[in-house]
Amino acid sequence: MCRSIKTLRTEAVVTADDTRAAALQYVRKISGYRKPSKANEATFEAAVDEITAATDRLLANLAPAGARA
Repeated sequence: MCRSIKTLRTEAVVTADDTRAAALQYVRKISGYRKPSKANEATFEAAVDEITAATDRLLANLAPAGARA
């Protein structure tokens, strides 16, 4: 995993900026682009948006740390 992506689950407060930054780092790592070309910009941004939304859902639905099923 990219070292600059921090674990958000353990943070007291997770902002929209936090999840967007993590998603951006992930897409950068996977795509190999720091900044995509104009031809790939829309696809790059759509991926960041989708991963941000998935991250928000994941964090909202995870059981609290230490909880058992």
